[in-house]
Amino acid sequence: MPVFETPSPRSDSPGDLALYVHWPFCVSKCPYCDFNSHVREEVDQAAWRDALLTDLAHETRVLPGRKLQSIFFGGGTPSLMPPSTVAAVLNAAEKAWGFADGIEITLEANPSSVEAARFADLAHAGVNRVSLGLQSLDDQALKFLGRAHDVNEGQAALATAQSVFPRVSFDLIYALPGQRLDDWRAELARALSLGTEHLSLYQLTIEAGTRFATEALAGRIVIPDGDSAADLFEATRADTAAAGLPAYETSNHARLGAESRHNLAYWRYQDYAGIGPGAHGRRGGLATVRRKKPENWLAAIERNGHGMEIEDPLTPSTRATEALLMGLRLAEGVDLDRITALNDSIVPVDIAAVARLEALGLIVHTPGRLRVTDAGALLLDAILPEIVTA
Repeated sequence: MPVFETPSPRSDSPGDLALYVHWPFCVSKCPYCDFNSHVREEVDQAAWRDALLTDLAHETRVLPGRKLQSIFFGGGTPSLMPPSTVAAVLNAAEKAWGFADGIEITLEANPSSVEAARFADLAHAGVNRVSLGLQSLDDQALKFLGRAHDVNEGQAALATAQSVFPRVSFDLIYALPGQRLDDWRAELARALSLGTEHLSLYQLTIEAGTRFATEALAGRIVIPDGDSAADLFEATRADTAAAGLPAYETSNHARLGAESRHNLAYWRYQDYAGIGPGAHGRRGGLATVRRKKPENWLAAIERNGHGMEIEDPLTPSTRATEALLMGLRLAEGVDLDRITALNDSIVPVDIAAVARLEALGLIVHTPGRLRVTDAGALLLDAILPEIVTA
């Protein structure tokens, strides 16, 4: 009797599904943040729980027969959600779709003592991974970033998280105004000593519509120039790699096996459903977007039984281009055979540009795969428009 090896599931397998749940509320709005986050004096928690469950029910009806690989509660500040609401969403999702073995369930949290007090209840509800928004290990930087916690409170919340959740990640922001390379490397070394297996390390960017954008336009904020920012980026990759947490994506670093499975679903262009205000989804060749403003989303739920604003089919060319743009952020690169399959056997890549950039040591092109080198990762924003033709 012949023996067949079971192939690894393709990243576009109909069995693979990720779920994103957006909670839009924050205690205050950070001056650098352009996410869909809002400050409200009161939130009707029962109404929001019911609305999320209704939005979820719509997705489960249009996506039958799937199994969830990961769930991510993002925001906003989802650690402000009542643990009972988290549990209700997880129970409904499991009942409708089922959970894959070892499902990753992540919740973003702020490191305040009030929210840390909920960690045990959130873990009991089913959350098994937390992403903690420390943002800095320097009190002066935290004040500049508009954060409500200080370093001591942040580290206490991290210790609580590590005692409660099997997996913990935290975020830091660097390339702050006046930040010196030696100071950042010292802060990063301290971060690497705190015992987590995953770090998200973001350079500060000035986003349109934020308070920092107004401050920068007036000349009151000046972030490091290109050369200084490049030095910080390169040191970040070198120091995390030396500590055993190499960059597996442009801004994300992890020990082998500790990568964020949910975010890998985005970067590998797997299907994901999105519920809650402003949530995006990619499922079955469709792009979905929920209504952004919380009140408008709630009204749509009451009116239509879902919060959908956009549900558009994606052309093969668009799907291939999106998969290419997302996948090249990963250290593993992209499977070009899959890209061409998405695009009716047409490769949306400028081969001449690829050869030129490969000669410069910025990308590596092997049969069936394309990836950006460490040197190329620094120039990714410039490389992508050079090689992507669709």
